[in-house]
Amino acid sequence: MISTLVAGALRQRNIHYGWVVAGVTFLTMLVTAGAVGAPGVFIVPLEREYGWAASDISSALAIRFALFGLMGPFAAVFMNRFGLRRMVVIAMMIIISGLGLSLFMTEIWQLVLLWGVVVGIGTGLTAIVLGATVATRWFSSRRGLVVGLLSASSATGQLVFLPLLASMTEAFGWRTSLAFVCVMLAVAALAVLLLMRDRPADLGLPAYGDTALTPTPVQSGGLGALLLSPLIILRDAARTGVFWVLFGTFFICGASTNGLIQTHFIAMCGDYGIAAVSAAGLLAVMGIFDFFGTVGSGWLSDRYDNRWLLFWYYGLRGMSLLFLPFTNFSFYGLSLFAVFYGLDWIATVPPTVKLTAERFGREKANVVFGWIFAGHQLGAAAAAYGGGYSRTEYATYLPAFFAAGLLCLVGALLILTVSRSPRAHLNPA
Repeated sequence: MISTLVAGALRQRNIHYGWVVAGVTFLTMLVTAGAVGAPGVFIVPLEREYGWAASDISSALAIRFALFGLMGPFAAVFMNRFGLRRMVVIAMMIIISGLGLSLFMTEIWQLVLLWGVVVGIGTGLTAIVLGATVATRWFSSRRGLVVGLLSASSATGQLVFLPLLASMTEAFGWRTSLAFVCVMLAVAALAVLLLMRDRPADLGLPAYGDTALTPTPVQSGGLGALLLSPLIILRDAARTGVFWVLFGTFFICGASTNGLIQTHFIAMCGDYGIAAVSAAGLLAVMGIFDFFGTVGSGWLSDRYDNRWLLFWYYGLRGMSLLFLPFTNFSFYGLSLFAVFYGLDWIATVPPTVKLTAERFGREKANVVFGWIFAGHQLGAAAAAYGGGYSRTEYATYLPAFFAAGLLCLVGALLILTVSRSPRAHLNPA
């Protein structure tokens, strides 16, 4: 296999193959982020072509966000049972199928089925749980940095794709842009097929930073037990207060990022006479600053109290969202918002992963985090629909932005209720 040859060549240069796996994972999450964010560029073109209301389009996106999160815990156990490479390739094929078929849709129910259900399931299998699983399996040291890098891939996805998709949509139509996304997904799937490996032990390597091989765990039980295991872990985690605090704050995180800004920012800027390409460029600026903010957050999460990091992240995000309506949507005001808001778009992920691992144990952390991430995407779903509803009923997105800003301030206070001392809340066995 190509991966075996590459691993051998890297070993001679004292480079761990985990960095190749992390790179392929970064590419996968980057392209998937482009697929998740692309509909934000297509809302206005779909309204014009089909006469669909923003609330109707948003309902499909809300379903996608919800499934994107709810699949996370099951994606974790599927990866444990069937392997990273196999599950990621399957997920990419599902996403390509859903987006490809949508090129021929003519009815709103087809949008809901393809962009909501099919793409929601596919992207859910490659959600941020993938990054947490890769970082946990392949890295013993530098794990916080790797989580930060992989989390930042979604910001980079906006940086790379959204301005380009906006320009392509303006010049050639939304179908051409969507076909381009499908091609990039196929390229990422090929890279996974050729270079991804499930565990370091598959190549006779210890995890990065370890000296001893970690044997591949024996997977037992049938499909029923496999599907029940995330629910059993959820039952045990839900008995603890810390789970609900992390779930609730991540709900607020999703509502104030993916569901609101990623979905509705371009359309909202259009209401104020700002072209889609220019609005997508502002999202790209957010992506640039979030890349550095999230990587920096990974570095900080290994050194400082993660509760206080999250307090500042949510508090500053809330202030930036409350500030947005007072920018008058000028170039200077929106640029200031893009920088300030962008610095902590996904900076909340590394501290949340760290708190989850500390409180629930290393072996079950990815599944528990999967459920916490489900809260993130339920928040995104609520904001995706709520923003569209606000635009349809009140002819403005501003009430949704005010609500998200206030929720972030609540989240900043809520995270401080988590106890400082880390103690396991679940049996790690």
